[in-house]
Amino acid sequence: MHHEQPNNPLHGVKLETIVVELEEHYGWDGLAERVPVNCFRNDPSVKSSLKFLRRTPWAREKVEALYVATFRSDNPWKT
Repeated sequence: MHHEQPNNPLHGVKLETIVVELEEHYGWDGLAERVPVNCFRNDPSVKSSLKFLRRTPWAREKVEALYVATFRSDNPWKT
């Protein structure tokens, strides 16, 4: 079931895009500091991270929230 979500800042953004853009912005170490999960700490890769995040809703939510805070919000401290 697919609902239109015009107010969802992640609407139409693939999880792979989120992981790639966050990794380019923070690096794996920076990601692991912000979302402390093993897929970012131990031999990280986009493929292994996607596999983990698709199976782990709480971690995916944290990664999505970090993406929104980093790239989609009006946060004045955004880098």
